[in-house]
Amino acid sequence: MNTADLDLFIRTADSGSITRAAEQLDISTAAASAALKRLEKQLNVQLFIRSTRQLRLTSEGERFLVHCRAALESLEVGKDSIHALQGKVAGEIRMSAPSDVGRNVLLPWIDEMMDEHPELSINLTLGDSLSDFYLDRVDCAIRYGTPEDSSMVAFELAKVERIICASPQYVKTYGAPNEPDELKNHNCLIYQLSNRLYDHWEFSSNKNQALGQYKVRVTSNRTSNDSDLVRRWAVSGKGIAFKSYIDVFNDIQAGRLMRLLPDYGTPDVVVNLICPTRKQITPAVLLMRDFFREKLRAVSS
Repeated sequence: MNTADLDLFIRTADSGSITRAAEQLDISTAAASAALKRLEKQLNVQLFIRSTRQLRLTSEGERFLVHCRAALESLEVGKDSIHALQGKVAGEIRMSAPSDVGRNVLLPWIDEMMDEHPELSINLTLGDSLSDFYLDRVDCAIRYGTPEDSSMVAFELAKVERIICASPQYVKTYGAPNEPDELKNHNCLIYQLSNRLYDHWEFSSNKNQALGQYKVRVTSNRTSNDSDLVRRWAVSGKGIAFKSYIDVFNDIQAGRLMRLLPDYGTPDVVVNLICPTRKQITPAVLLMRDFFREKLRAVSS
């Protein structure tokens, strides 16, 4: 009984699909089906009830799943313990990151960290939702804000400023707003997540503190649930964006985007490294936390 078959069994049980589990492991559906049958033969029990419409665990499968998870987790803990004694960090980190930050910020940092720790491997999933935590068996995720689920463990990496920005091309064509209310006359690129439309942008005046915090409702002909697409639209001159500074600092430095409304502040946003449970807090994850914390704070300060 090999660990690859056990891993496949867990993924199939979690996703409810042999095909989906096979895709996660980059093997054919036929190979995955054969591996599950091999496992059932070794155990001399039926693990799944198969039909044309669904796949579900048998009572024996449910009982075995508990022990299977514990066995693989114990093996991972053992590997980490050995490597820690040897003074090195190794193993796989399955992580998730927002679309924008993942592509444009984290990739070179991950390369740098892996160059320093060649026995470390990364399985990176990009997306702005936390829904992949359990389905894709993610060890940790970079996310803005505090998780709603209090059972998760969140390590604060940095507090980041949010800014209003647009391309020089857009400003040349349509002009720049002088105060937040003028955003109503501009095409403001809107981000959407889990059916929530982020079309109310919050401000405070650095010049007149008596104004306090206030919001401006913006409109747009472009809305997306992909934060990187919103950034790309801004760079190509399609409108004004409201972005975390770390999402766009490379574009600002390169002149592809310029900051607007510098006299008006916006609420900072916290960047966290989130683990589903304390079991995922391995030496490798702690290394990543400290590495990204240093990088992000250098950029955001």
